[in-house]
Amino acid sequence: MKVIIVGAGQVGYNIADILSKEGNDVVIVDRSEEKLRTLVESLDVQMVTGSGSSPDVLKRAHLDQAEMLIAVTDSDETNMIACLLSATQSKVPLRVARIRNPELTGNHPLFSKSCLHIDLCINPEREAARRVMDVISHPGAAEIFSFADDRVKLFGFSIDPGCPVAGKRLSDLRILYEKRNVLIASIVRGDARVMPTGTSTVEEGDYVFAITDSVSVTDVLRFFGKETAPPHRIMIVGGGSTGLMLAEMLEREGLDVKIIEKREAKCEFLVSRLEKATVIHGDGTSQDLLQEESIQNTDVFLAVTDDEEANILGALLAKQMGSKKVFSLINRIDYNPIVSRVGIDGVINPRHAAVSTILHFIRKGKIISIAPLRDEKAEAFEFVALETSEITARPLKDLRFPKGTIVGAIVRDEIVIPDGGSVIKPGDRVIMFSPRDRILELQKLLTVKLEYF
Repeated sequence: MKVIIVGAGQVGYNIADILSKEGNDVVIVDRSEEKLRTLVESLDVQMVTGSGSSPDVLKRAHLDQAEMLIAVTDSDETNMIACLLSATQSKVPLRVARIRNPELTGNHPLFSKSCLHIDLCINPEREAARRVMDVISHPGAAEIFSFADDRVKLFGFSIDPGCPVAGKRLSDLRILYEKRNVLIASIVRGDARVMPTGTSTVEEGDYVFAITDSVSVTDVLRFFGKETAPPHRIMIVGGGSTGLMLAEMLEREGLDVKIIEKREAKCEFLVSRLEKATVIHGDGTSQDLLQEESIQNTDVFLAVTDDEEANILGALLAKQMGSKKVFSLINRIDYNPIVSRVGIDGVINPRHAAVSTILHFIRKGKIISIAPLRDEKAEAFEFVALETSEITARPLKDLRFPKGTIVGAIVRDEIVIPDGGSVIKPGDRVIMFSPRDRILELQKLLTVKLEYF
């Protein structure tokens, strides 16, 4: 597939990296020569310098041959015009735009086929805010993803010092946890990912991904020694788009919300938009201010400014001063291993959320949803098992999946946490985990048996 990506920022880079490694013909368009030069050595893609809203520039990118255009610059206007040009000048079949204006949602009439012809609108901040709300609804988890119409949950959490099951083998945990409807899908230990087997152990400091049915999440977290009391008092630092969306969502849940913002004009805007939240003009990294606002009584602290380093500092300070859980907005994945070691409970990553949504939209083989995992070297995804697929009608132990791939759950009338004797049937919804470099190989396995060719 030939794909044009407008925008060489973090979202554009990650989508280009993934799609090019899966054998797609990718062209990146950006007005910054410097940005494009930094990508030359790391990406096997074509580069075109210029604005994505220019018909001539898109023509040089071979718009007439493209099957998809993904516009993810920092400018909503550029992204919208790029999609409009791709629809009117060459009839590109699929168009994706990053739209950050919170007033414009995917169902806005502006994006219909009679106007801008946009098939998918991505608001990274809104997607990230929704994920934060999921985590707040499941205390003890650092991140959580929903599958099978919310019947199955994948969640990540750290193994804290003193955890009662630290040092035990996974086979022993299945015996100790009486319900046995949970599977440990992945273990991150330091910078390495451990492929779980029955003899694997969970150790203090590990970051674990588990999968279970939705009603059992709290029980599983409690089994691993996590605090599961529902939060009531939330403090947000940063009154930008993400902070405002979070405050509005939290207000609707009836929670006690404080939002700290440095800019006086932004504070006035927040007061005009929010109904019950307390808006505070000040520096969220100030120890005196946090103490004055009773940070020790805060259940969840969310640092979501545009400054990643300030978010980390603010979260660390809040944790040291007594906040029960702290989250930091960070786009750089190389920070992920660091933040959990220093005591930050979770990461809010708008870019991560955008990449996940776009991948979901463009994957093949009836894949329903996708979640890039913590270091983005692996993915969890849900798909519908096709009758033509190699994986149906045989026990899992007899299938030859790519190395590192795990079947996490099979969903039909019941939810099956599988073992080697489990069988996938046509029409089942299946949640799997795979290293990203095995996705293309796995995608072929999920689609059509050899005898169908």
